[in-house]
Amino acid sequence: MRIVVQEAPFDFGAEAESFASGRHDMGAVVTFTGIVRDLASGDLDAMEIEHYPGMTEKALEAIAAEAVQRWSLGDVLVIHRYGRMVPGDKIMMVATAAPHRKDAFEAAEYLMDYLKSRAPFWKKEHTSQTADWVAAKDEDEDALTRW
Repeated sequence: MRIVVQEAPFDFGAEAESFASGRHDMGAVVTFTGIVRDLASGDLDAMEIEHYPGMTEKALEAIAAEAVQRWSLGDVLVIHRYGRMVPGDKIMMVATAAPHRKDAFEAAEYLMDYLKSRAPFWKKEHTSQTADWVAAKDEDEDALTRW
């Protein structure tokens, strides 16, 4: 299990290849990458993400450990960035490895749902006119009820 919280961009291809490389014991690897999405109005200049070092990593480790307990996983990778990013930048990555695809897919979805709503990150959207903190969304909270 590897949990990384970093400011620098990451290379999705290299991370996915490294994660899957040499896995003769796993039949499935699922990856997901979140990308900074522009606003519907098309005027997002940047997204700024803040976190508390130490606390954030512990929370992500707990979420990943829960996934390992609930599904038959051989490995988990979570990368989440912080700092200032622009539309199109990769913001996070989840990868799960399991003997069978169902566990890999479900665990990845679980991790993504929990990262979206419970991980201790705070997001601020910057436009030419404003800088607003992003509020929690009901649909993100609702997604947790299936777990």
